[in-house]
Parts: sequence; C-alpha cells; structure tokens
Amino acid sequence: MTSALSIVQRGCRALAASLLLIATPLAAQTPPSPIVPISPLATPLTTASVPAVAELSSVPVPEIAATAWISLDANSGQVIATHNPDVPVEPASLTKVMTIYLTFKALDEGRVQLDQQVPVSEAAWRTGGSRMFIEPRKPVTIEQLLQGVIVQSGNDASVALAEALAGSEEAFAALMNEEAKRLGMTATNFENATGLPHPSHRTTVRDLALLARHMTQDFPTYYQYYQQREFTYNDITQPNRNRLLWLDPTVDGMKTGHTEGAGYCLMATAERGDRRVITVVVGTASESVRTQESLKLLNWSFQNFETPRLYEADTPAIEARVWKGVEDVAPLGLAEPLWVTVPRGQVANLVPVAERTDPLIAPLEAGEPVGTLKLVLDGHVLQEGSLRVLTPVPEAGMVGRLFDAVRLYFQ
Repeated sequence: MTSALSIVQRGCRALAASLLLIATPLAAQTPPSPIVPISPLATPLTTASVPAVAELSSVPVPEIAATAWISLDANSGQVIATHNPDVPVEPASLTKVMTIYLTFKALDEGRVQLDQQVPVSEAAWRTGGSRMFIEPRKPVTIEQLLQGVIVQSGNDASVALAEALAGSEEAFAALMNEEAKRLGMTATNFENATGLPHPSHRTTVRDLALLARHMTQDFPTYYQYYQQREFTYNDITQPNRNRLLWLDPTVDGMKTGHTEGAGYCLMATAERGDRRVITVVVGTASESVRTQESLKLLNWSFQNFETPRLYEADTPAIEARVWKGVEDVAPLGLAEPLWVTVPRGQVANLVPVAERTDPLIAPLEAGEPVGTLKLVLDGHVLQEGSLRVLTPVPEAGMVGRLFDAVRLYFQ
C-alpha cells in the first residue's frame, strides 16, 4: 500500500506544472515562422523590457541630424531606435494629426459626413500661417477641409474642423487632450488644433509615434488621404509638403511641420510587404534635411530588423495541465496576433516563455486570462501577450474532483 502511494505521489509530481510553465507550442506543428519551442531560459529575465530593439543589434544606429527622433515598428509596437524620445518638443503642424484623428473618429461614428457643409467663421478665415484659403460664406465640406489639413496643412481648415466638431477651437483642444490621454500619450498637451506656437503646447516624439500608429491602424478606410500629393481649392493648387511621397513609393504618409521653435519636423510611415515602420524627426535644419533623415531612418529600420508574426489570435500556443476538470489539459492562446521585432537573423534565437501561477483549477471559461507569454532575446523581454483559455473546461464530477484534490495534496 505504501509503495503504491509512493508511485502515485511521484507521478503527481511529474505531472504538476511549476510557477514558470515550460511547454512546447502546439503552433510548432505548423509554425507561421521559425520559432523555437518554449524552453528554459539560459539567462534570467531582466526586470524591464529592452527600451529599443537596436540595443540588441550589432549594427550601429545611424546619425540622425535632428533634435529628437524615433523609429517604431507599427506591427509590434516596439521602438526600434530613438534619441531623446521623452524630451518635450514643440509639435508644430504635427499637431494636425490629432486634429484629423478626431475628425476620422467623428466620421467613423457617424457624427459628421464627408459631404457635410461647414460654415467658415471669421476666426478660421483669419488664422495665420499655412492656409487652405477658405472664405466666409463660401461652401466647404468636411472632406475638403480634411484634404486642406492633410495635404495643404491649412491652419484655417484646422480651425474650421475644430469648430465644426466642438463648437470652438478651445473646446476642441480639450477633446484633443482627452483623446491623447486615452491613447496613452502621457507627455502631451494641446492648446490648439493647428500647432501654432504656445508655451504649453508640447509633446514628445514617443507620443507622436504612438499617435501615428493609431492613425494607421484605427482608420484604414480614411487613412488613404495621407497619400494624396496635391489638392486644389478656391482655384489654388498646393502640393503635399511630404516630399517622401515622391521619393519612395512605399511611403504613404504622414505629416510635416515647421515653426521657428520646432525646426523642420516630419512624421513618416512606409509599408513594405506586411510590415509598417513609423518615424518621427523633429528639430532638423531644413525641408531637405527632414526628408533625407526620415528616409535614412526608414531604410535602416527595414533593412536591419524584421518583424515576424509568431502566434495567431485564438490559436493554441501551449497546453496547460488542468485540475478538477472534465479535461486534464486546456489549450491556451492569445487574443491578438503576436508580432515581435528583432535584429535581422535573430528570430531563431528567440526564447518563448509562458508564465502563470499553478495550479489551474476548473471550471475555466473561454477567454479567461491565466498568464503571460513572453518572447525573450539575450535575457531581455522583447514582447509579451496575455495567455487566455481557448476552450472552456467544466468542473469534473465529485469523484474526479476528489481524486485531483488528493493528487494536489501530495505535491
């Protein structure tokens, strides 16, 4: 009897999962990319994720002639490389990306229509700086104003949109700040819809890159306007100031800016294959420099880093031991696809690690979060996603629950 109990105890211990669950991904049977099985770490995890992927690359970061800059992979959301990412900067007309983001949101929610006519106030008409040349008592639509802001960088069009959506530019600035907070732009404060200088009108290149990522992902139907090279209104044709639209066919946005305090700025993005990279440069010396430095940073980011999709959404990634359930195991997966940006050629060196607290006790509901899947390179966490139960596991009957309770007791 004692010998039999000892065998049961040894078997239970062998089956029990640890606090750090190490298993082989089910997806490895037909992997979407050359990922290695989940296995123990050779080095301990660092306490924080790596700030920029370039820190793990042997390829030197290029010299960028800008006060602050950042390169962000839009698929993974990871920073590839950056300089002064959190230093407060004057956004100039990069501000208008938020103005357009809120307009796209209003269109998406049906609060305004593209063909809706907008009255032009004297305040909008008299706004200085770059202009669309709208006039009071002359009809203009939401769609025309969108193009006037995106292509022509019209300050007058920005104020007209702000008044159409919020009643006044001041009220619209409050909406801009609410949206910035919702998006996670923690270091941004907007005072107007145009980007005209104001002492409290500040942001960072990190926040601007985050906004650009949301712009490309949240409103794909309307984002096409950023590819437009010119626009004519009031018999005046103006070209898009983003010269990259002519230099690189993969570039499809996004916005230029310039004031004396901000220097020459550019938010740019390009899509090559299924991968999108976003760059932001601020404080350059001229239009040509901001264009050249942005293209340099885009090319370097695409050439020296890669972003595979390692796990699909709602697809089993691992199996986990379940106690007191009608099933002994449950498939765990992710709610969203998991992309990871790594130095080119380093995908095979990624170590996937699943962390969760054992034991998993039935009943388990589909979608219930039970842990975290982390992708690790050289001991640094590059990416992570929440592990969720994919298939519900009902509670077992009384005998099954008692049997598992005994086995758990002897662990």
